[in-house]
Amino acid sequence: MKLHAEYRKLKLVKISIIVPAFNEEKLLGESLARMQAAAGVFGRRGWPVELLVCDNNSTDRTAEIARAAGAQVVFEPVNQIARARNRGAAAATGDWLIFVDADSHPSAELFDDVAGQIASGDCLAGGATVRLDDPHWLAQGVTAFWNLLSRGFRLLAGSFIFCEASTFRELGGFSGELFAGEELELSQRLKRLAAKNGKRMVILHRHPLTTSARKIHLYSFREHSRLMVRAAFNRRILASREACHLWYDGRR
Repeated sequence: MKLHAEYRKLKLVKISIIVPAFNEEKLLGESLARMQAAAGVFGRRGWPVELLVCDNNSTDRTAEIARAAGAQVVFEPVNQIARARNRGAAAATGDWLIFVDADSHPSAELFDDVAGQIASGDCLAGGATVRLDDPHWLAQGVTAFWNLLSRGFRLLAGSFIFCEASTFRELGGFSGELFAGEELELSQRLKRLAAKNGKRMVILHRHPLTTSARKIHLYSFREHSRLMVRAAFNRRILASREACHLWYDGRR
């Protein structure tokens, strides 16, 4: 009887896919199309899906492209990734939230793995390993190292995070004090809550998220390494928009 009640409950799960977007007119259309196609796996389970794009004060056609794709568009005037994700989550009506970056392409197989975790009943949140859409040797090396850290320490990549909506709101969402690294800070809070509640936080790895390698080409090795070294010795710089310019200077 208990299993039957749980099955009926799971059939009513609603999924909210949330996409923060700042001046993403070049990549957003294709990304949304890929997300919508992949989200068909939820529909086959009878789970309704909503797609929300948070226009993070864009100056291009980001909002127009999102609406044309059938997404619900919300607006966040403060240009900050954490705030954009939180604004999208505030407008979401789903039981589970999936945050996907505007330059990323989740596959149907990855979404199906997410659905399996949700259906298990003992997963509180999770993420996925990533692969870049460019064979650049340095990018591939850094990505491989990140994936090891992610799986070993259960660290969430900001490009793909799924979380029970009630849990996300209980924790207060992403930190509004950080302009980068907010997903790592959230990872720590989620792990503590999962341990307290006897649940799991997982990093899916069978079907990695495909995401853009554009930052490798838009910014020099010196710019990347300088930020990483500074952040390693002084995490307070992650609370500075200027220090985290790789995400906010508008290069696309």
